[in-house]
Amino acid sequence: MLEDRLLVWKFRHGSKDAFCRIYEKYRDDLLKLAISLLNEADIAEDVVHDVFTSFIHNSRQFQLTGSLRAYLATCVSNLARDKIRSRTRQAQALDSMNPVTLCSDNPAQNLIESEELIQLRQALNQIPYEQRETVMLHLKGGMKFREIARLQGVSLSTTHGRYCYGMDKLRSLLNSEVEK
Repeated sequence: MLEDRLLVWKFRHGSKDAFCRIYEKYRDDLLKLAISLLNEADIAEDVVHDVFTSFIHNSRQFQLTGSLRAYLATCVSNLARDKIRSRTRQAQALDSMNPVTLCSDNPAQNLIESEELIQLRQALNQIPYEQRETVMLHLKGGMKFREIARLQGVSLSTTHGRYCYGMDKLRSLLNSEVEK
């Protein structure tokens, strides 16, 4: 967190290297979060790009009051929510998905990981958006439940409930896949 404060200070005072470090530090996590919320790699990349572009344009006015990671994750979540709202056919968009490139040299392991990712994405698509967003902001975005509650404009107990119900539903869906 201290490193983030220093990077933000340097960035606000014109350091391109500071912005590059922020970008490199958080890009992958934010992209994973956006993909998990949108289920479309292309749109997720656009969302992350737009967040960083906005971050650049508003650098002079930006004041870091908490976690930079949580701030950027909130921006990604808000923009992802806007993208979902703007879609005319949400169901079609959630079903379309680009394949993920796997890193293993073992083809059998790649196949297993690919099938697991598909099952996880399908399960995520079956839970309500609010629960999915809460689960992904907490697990992928590293946000605390208080921050998620503030972002979503709900009580802390509602956020906990969304997380618990979402995780229970995911466990149920994934366990039923294993039993088949």
